[in-house]
Amino acid sequence: MGFKVEWEDGDEDDEVFDTYEEAEAHALEGVSNYHAGGEVLHLSNPGDYPEDDDDDDPEYEIVEVDD
Repeated sequence: MGFKVEWEDGDEDDEVFDTYEEAEAHALEGVSNYHAGGEVLHLSNPGDYPEDDDDDDPEYEIVEVDD
């Protein structure tokens, strides 16, 4: 058994993790990267990209899968 991250838009990470905690850490890193990317876009062209809302995290679910 392993664990995968499924995102709200239907995307699913290919990586399978041994523990729920590892999958959760991977998902939280993805959320952090999402916010960092939004900040970079806003700083590069604020007129086209509004400031990132820290409360607007992408939703994800950790699912158990057979290896």
